[in-house]
Amino acid sequence: MKHAPLVEVTRGADVECIHSGSVAVVNIRGDILYQAGDPHFLTFTRSTIKPFQAVPFLHADGPARFGFTTREVALLCASHSGEPMHIEAVQSMLHKAGCDEHHLRCGCHAPIYYAATDKLPPAGETYNQLHNNCSGKHAGFLAYCVQHGHALDSYIDPAHPLQQAVRASVAHFAGMPESALKIGIDGCSAPNYAMPLSRLALAYARLAQGENDAVYGHAPSDLYQAMTTHPELVSGTGRNDLAFMQTAPGDWVAKIGADGVQVIGVRSAGLGIAVKIVDGNVRALYTAAVSVLQQLGLVKSPEESPLAPWVRPQLKNFRGLHTGEVRSTVQLVKAA
Repeated sequence: MKHAPLVEVTRGADVECIHSGSVAVVNIRGDILYQAGDPHFLTFTRSTIKPFQAVPFLHADGPARFGFTTREVALLCASHSGEPMHIEAVQSMLHKAGCDEHHLRCGCHAPIYYAATDKLPPAGETYNQLHNNCSGKHAGFLAYCVQHGHALDSYIDPAHPLQQAVRASVAHFAGMPESALKIGIDGCSAPNYAMPLSRLALAYARLAQGENDAVYGHAPSDLYQAMTTHPELVSGTGRNDLAFMQTAPGDWVAKIGADGVQVIGVRSAGLGIAVKIVDGNVRALYTAAVSVLQQLGLVKSPEESPLAPWVRPQLKNFRGLHTGEVRSTVQLVKAA
């Protein structure tokens, strides 16, 4: 591994932490234009592949079959915060597919909303699988199975016809043979795939173009439109993907993945950008991604945009005393 230092965190006047990682910036052909560290680092895609997990459903005209709205299509790609707007939309999706919460296989966790807004969950509050950030994706999985007559109870099995269709979609947009995808199990129990960072960037460059795909037709264009029209449903209050897509409305499509992965597709520039923080640190990821956008000239004054909280975050302790800051050390270089 040949990662580069991307972010440092200070305490007082001294550097306390250094977070290393890699960056790949590609065009729609997959040519690497800029990089930091190892642009080919094998990276588990985590939630960044949600649009491509939804492609088979859209390609089969699933939204029209079940009457899914554009808002609900956005939820197919979401790592949502478990806010009322998210829960209500997922419930609607399940109802339209003739399913309910007990059919989900994503598991349960407290809503991301509380961590994102630095709030504590109310005492005595209870949660179910609808609050899982991946419940929208899983609702789409179930709808696909209902539409095609596939078994519902095993839809997360890698051998299930749904997951075979997903694997083909992921490989197609990454420009890779299916056999080259490395498989693992994601936090929501669905199969997940690892690929070179540059291939993940390519998938988002293609997603952002909004053109009909030779294999999947208008599916990627419809997903791009839904995500960029309703970024609050893809993400949530105070979240980074919402801020990215609000900074360049209709031009940037953004998706975070667990353990330090961020991908952005830029329609106007024909670019795909993928960032991986190798130790999975999220605080470092946000600042590194903003710096990459700035170095590419895609945002000139991020401190005056919705990205401001992550430009150079100031750190305070529990008494409110200033202790240090998070600052980017990303140095993009042109690919040879």
